[in-house]
Amino acid sequence: MSRQTALQLAFFAAARTVFNTAYRMVYPFLGVFARALGVGLPRMAWVLSLRSLAGGALAPFLALYSDRRGHRRSMALGLLVFILSAVLVLLWPVFPVLALSIVLATLGKYIFDPAMQAHLGERIPYQQRGLALAITETGWSLAFTAGIPATGFLIARGGWLAPFPAFALLGALALAGLWRLLPAEAPRGSASIWGGFAAVLASPPALAGLSVGFLASAANEVVNLVFGVWLEDAFGLRVAALGGAAAVIGLSELGGEGLVAGLADRLGKKCAIGLGLAGNALAAALLPLLGRSISGALAGLFLFYITFEFTLVASIPLMTELLPRARATLMAFNITALSLGRAAGAPLGTLLYARGFPAAVAGAAAFNALALLALHRVRTGGRRQEFQDTV
Repeated sequence: MSRQTALQLAFFAAARTVFNTAYRMVYPFLGVFARALGVGLPRMAWVLSLRSLAGGALAPFLALYSDRRGHRRSMALGLLVFILSAVLVLLWPVFPVLALSIVLATLGKYIFDPAMQAHLGERIPYQQRGLALAITETGWSLAFTAGIPATGFLIARGGWLAPFPAFALLGALALAGLWRLLPAEAPRGSASIWGGFAAVLASPPALAGLSVGFLASAANEVVNLVFGVWLEDAFGLRVAALGGAAAVIGLSELGGEGLVAGLADRLGKKCAIGLGLAGNALAAALLPLLGRSISGALAGLFLFYITFEFTLVASIPLMTELLPRARATLMAFNITALSLGRAAGAPLGTLLYARGFPAAVAGAAAFNALALLALHRVRTGGRRQEFQDTV
């Protein structure tokens, strides 16, 4: 790996830490924002629903700009939208503008991420892409383990508005760094707006890959939505148990990314995803057995979340190779598939939990089994790559 590539990967990890901190901070500080603006939690929850709906629905359309105009320009556009989201709140600190800011920050992230993944997909050899993309994915866990505590410190010292000047400044620094670190791109032409969509929808491997993401995400959300209620029902220690669970989830995310960096390229991306799906199904099945004590429950959650993170991160380099002529569009469709998986898993999780926690984890295991079947239909281009990913 060249020095220039290493610098780009470090930059992407740092930029995504900023994006993801803004994205994830809403959850722990939801009550802070609601009280500061004089609104109830249901209205704030509605904003989060709008964010998910807008991001998932618009992501493929936003990625068209990247495939047509260039990845660097698209990443710059994502950063500009992100900076705008922070500046608007500083100018008009009222609830409707905060709601707009939350949506815009997410759209900026959904413009930036697929373009970044497509950029690396063009420049990093497939045999090394697992390591490269795993490094950029540390921006997700670092947001939880470093970004959120820093945000909490700012809010404690300066009130609910305090993080937004920092986001605007960091976004501007990232924009300058982007223009300095990434080379200029040649014009990409003016392909049909629907050309990228048609290419994705006409590709069986791409659709199979999207199905894997949808099903794995649904499996995760089935447990994700009810594990807090399960801990409360089982132990009656909601605050202590959930505090421990939050730490466990952050560590498991970082561990999953580290495992992908070390193993995905050696095992082959498809093999790694298969192992992750099987491990996640097994972890789900073990949760009721391990959950006879708080320590056992947290250990089970660690296994469940580390195998999911391993699966998710290992799938990204594979997806970048399924449709090279429309990489950014496919990566945006992948975001939509993951969002739809969460949307499908959430109501099913509560429905299954009404029959008991074992029913919920059985549902998660079933989704993983279906994802393994979909994975069997995924093929990448090139004999060497295909052999690597069918071992």
